[in-house]
Amino acid sequence: MAGSLSSLAAVPAKVLGANDRIRLGVIGYGDRGSAIAREAMSCPGTEFVAVTDIYSERLEKAKADVPGAKTYMDHRQMLEDKSIDAVLIATPQHLHCQHFVDSIHAGKHVYQEKTMAFTVDHAKRMRAAWLPVKGKQAVQVGHQSCSFGQVADAYTFLQDGKLGRITAIDATMYRNTPHGKPQWSRPVYPGMTAENILWQKFLGDAPNLPFDANRYRNWRFFWDYSGGNVYENMSHQVSFWYKVLGLQIPRAVTMTGGLYLWHDGREVPDTMNVSMEQPEDLLFSWISGFGNANLGMAENVLGSDGTIFKSAQIRYTPEKVNRPQAEALVGSSVTPPRAHMQNFLDSIRSGKEANCPFELGFRVSIACRMAVDSYRQKRTVRWDPQTEEIV
Repeated sequence: MAGSLSSLAAVPAKVLGANDRIRLGVIGYGDRGSAIAREAMSCPGTEFVAVTDIYSERLEKAKADVPGAKTYMDHRQMLEDKSIDAVLIATPQHLHCQHFVDSIHAGKHVYQEKTMAFTVDHAKRMRAAWLPVKGKQAVQVGHQSCSFGQVADAYTFLQDGKLGRITAIDATMYRNTPHGKPQWSRPVYPGMTAENILWQKFLGDAPNLPFDANRYRNWRFFWDYSGGNVYENMSHQVSFWYKVLGLQIPRAVTMTGGLYLWHDGREVPDTMNVSMEQPEDLLFSWISGFGNANLGMAENVLGSDGTIFKSAQIRYTPEKVNRPQAEALVGSSVTPPRAHMQNFLDSIRSGKEANCPFELGFRVSIACRMAVDSYRQKRTVRWDPQTEEIV
């Protein structure tokens, strides 16, 4: 199977006209995979034709959701179908690299769920696959806020020196759940057995462990497969401002925190503080927890002449000490339904770069990996731009 896939490495993505239907397949038909598949099917000019998942019962669900779609338990078999134009990848984070690289080599356009890459090595392997087809095969990373109308509003607020010198970004991401219902915890169903799940394909290049239905179902709890809330939510908030401000990989990152609330076997922390020292001479701070929702999800971009506050709404407030006559501004741009998925499909047809392109996903991935490494090693880590390694 691997040999037949490698023979597709030189196959270019099919050129599509404005009226051509884009034929789509998905790798990973869990909650997120089925959701983005529905988004894609709701966009005009699409046809959903194939599903890959390593859990047989999810394939049965896909057959019910999309009658006529072909189903596979091995993604490589799906990728051999030359009629498929684009692939949506929504698998656990440690599998992103394998599925992305195989899809690119098979000549497919790729919508890659966040966080794009699990490790620095994975990011580099993905880049090596992508660079030869840059501009020919569309790549969209699943940081949806990069397609929000707030991007245009933020650009407007940054014009004419309204912010002055930006020295800090303070971000929060807090949520809560009822007692006895741990964040992210999902039930293990009777059908989740070694007979119905291709366990070795789930493991990928993670440590080889005996079948464990809980590790399969609640993979977000474990470092072998997950970057925890850094990868789940910090990545979204970082991606927006890395895009708008053009920020690069941090010089240094320090992450502290711990398991203070949910002692249910998970390894990833439920409360954390990440401090990223940016090469642009600003400090990006992100504080998050799962035990109180009061502070919610928000970012403040702090400049000497003004502040941008972003939550459900985005607005600008001048620093009166430096801009005494300036007025506050409120964002007004709207976000169309399914904007990020539609942008991906548009980029396939137009050849234009998607709103969250590969390079942005690469930088965000490295920042997130630095945070996780800092937490696990209990020290500040740094990025060496010459060797492209975390030190």
